[in-house]
Amino acid sequence: MRTIRLSLKSRRALLGLAFISPWLLGFIFLFVTPLLQSIRFSLSNLSVAPGGYVLDFVGLKNFKDAILVDATFNRILLDSVGAMLLNVPMILFFSLFTATLLNQKFKGRTMARAIFFLPVILASSAVAAAESAGLINMMGDVSAVDSSVDGGASFNVVSIVRMLSDVGLPMAYVDYIVEAIMRIYEIVSSSGVQILIFLAALQSVPGSMYEVAKIEGATAYESFWKITFPMVSPLILTNVIYTIIDSFAGSPVTEAIYQTAFKTQNFGLSSAMSWLYTIVIGLVLVVVGWVLSRRVHYN
Repeated sequence: MRTIRLSLKSRRALLGLAFISPWLLGFIFLFVTPLLQSIRFSLSNLSVAPGGYVLDFVGLKNFKDAILVDATFNRILLDSVGAMLLNVPMILFFSLFTATLLNQKFKGRTMARAIFFLPVILASSAVAAAESAGLINMMGDVSAVDSSVDGGASFNVVSIVRMLSDVGLPMAYVDYIVEAIMRIYEIVSSSGVQILIFLAALQSVPGSMYEVAKIEGATAYESFWKITFPMVSPLILTNVIYTIIDSFAGSPVTEAIYQTAFKTQNFGLSSAMSWLYTIVIGLVLVVVGWVLSRRVHYN
């Protein structure tokens, strides 16, 4: 019996297909039908009828209403895009900086890694559902927190602004840094997965490259920009795309779409908003992916 020998390229293709097969099967059997149904809803006016619903085709009216008639959708959408443009650089910088620190050898390194990933677990849907059901209490004694805040020292933003201004930084950079400091909890809670990805990338860099650079007299600063940064750049693109999708998934736009569908019972307008939101996310991902892929160093 003759055996079939596959080339390395074919074996890698089959391995990639096997890797995405769980997602592909889930998409085909669970998401294709609702996806097509949402397209029908976005082009129709849905009215509830005995035993089901009736769809009246209205064309692009729902899309026009979402853009030109609805009073809040455009503003919320632009605010979400602006918040994404601010959050993504903050999260990526903090993630790479933290992963670099956690990649060093020190006592308690495993515990430190677990602590930085803990916000991801605490922000999971399972923990949120358990808290809403009263099974756990993540906030503790609110009165104790209030008293400790009132009795403690307040955060002096003015002193930070003056210090950065005295250094000579432009006010645009000062505002951005102060904004990052004020939102440090949100940044830390959104960086757990990115830290793990960067940490895996850092651990894949051969140690011999740093040894050669040290022998040649390279400083730690030069080693980072000449070795570390180019070696982890492919996963910078991965983290950027993940962070963009994650920021859009929990944005106020999703809440507005939900309110439109299940509070005002306007499923056609809600579906149109969903597709407009999807198109905006897709355009952002295409532009960001195209720009960053031109600067990624694949090894």
